[in-house]
Amino acid sequence: MSVELKGMNTSTERAGSSFSGYPMLALILVLLALVAWNLSGSLPPYGATKAEKLIFVGLLVGPLLLLGFLAAGFFMIQPNQAAVLTLFGEYRGTERREGLRWIWPWMGKNKISVRAHNIHSERVKINDLRGNPIEIACNVVWRVADTAQASFDVDDYKAFVNIQIEAGLRTVGSRHPYDDFEGEEVTLRGSADVINRELLEELNDRLRVAGILVDEAGLTHLAYASEIASAMLKRQQADAIIAARAKIVLGAVGMVEDALTKLAQDDIVDLDGERRAAMVSNLMVVLCGDKEAHPVVNAGSLY
Repeated sequence: MSVELKGMNTSTERAGSSFSGYPMLALILVLLALVAWNLSGSLPPYGATKAEKLIFVGLLVGPLLLLGFLAAGFFMIQPNQAAVLTLFGEYRGTERREGLRWIWPWMGKNKISVRAHNIHSERVKINDLRGNPIEIACNVVWRVADTAQASFDVDDYKAFVNIQIEAGLRTVGSRHPYDDFEGEEVTLRGSADVINRELLEELNDRLRVAGILVDEAGLTHLAYASEIASAMLKRQQADAIIAARAKIVLGAVGMVEDALTKLAQDDIVDLDGERRAAMVSNLMVVLCGDKEAHPVVNAGSLY
C-alpha cells in the first residue's frame, strides 16, 4: 500500500557540512590561556578610575562571551548516529561522521539514531479471511534509512512506526484464514514464511514515507479469540481424528489385501466368496478397532 502525499514536498537526505571539533577545541584552549595571561597583567590598581574598571570588565567579559559563542557550536556523533542540520528552518544536510564536530552556533542540530530498533507489538484482535476472531502480534526490526524524511515528512516518526505496524498487521492478518482444513490455501498458522514476507513488504510500503526501513518482521503470537477457542479446538481435534482414521483404514486395507494374496499364492486355504468376505470383515474390525481385539479359537471345522 503505497502512500502518496499530495501537496507536501518530499525530503531527501544529503550530506551535511561541519568541521572537526578538535582544532576548534584547541583554538578555544589557546584563547583561554591568552585571556588569562592578558588579564593577569592588566588588573586595575587600587583606587583606579571608573574608566579603568570598565576597560578591565570589557577585557574580561568580551573574550568570555566569544569563547561561549564558539563553544555552543560543538556536538558529538556516536557510531550509528546522525545529526540533521538546519539553518533558520532550512535543511542543510545530515552529518554522519563520528566524533567531535563543530558548526556555526546559529545552525540547528537534531540528533537521530540510525541504529536498529526492535518492537514487539501489542496483541490485537482481528477477523481473519473467514470472519473468525483471532488474536495476533508481531515483532519488527526497523531503522531510520533517510533522516531527512524522518525529521521533516512526518510529525513523530516513532509514533508513526508504532501505528503503522498495527495497521499493517491488521491488513495482512485479514487477508488469510487462520487455518485451512482442506490444505489448499495460504494460512496464518501453516504458512509462516509467506505471511512474514507479506508483513515485511506491507510495512516497508507503509513506512517508506517516513524514511524507515524494516529489516525483519514476523508473527510472534497467533491464536483464536477466547470466545471461539473452545469450539475451534474441538474442530481441530475432530480433523485430527478423521485424518488418523483415514490413515488407519488405508493401512488396514493394504494389510488385508496382502494377507489374502499370500494365502492364495501359498495355497494355504481355499476360500469361497462368502468366507473371504467374512475374513475381510474380521480383519478390518481387528485392525481398525480402538481397543485390543480378543481372539476366539475355532476348534471345529471351518466349513
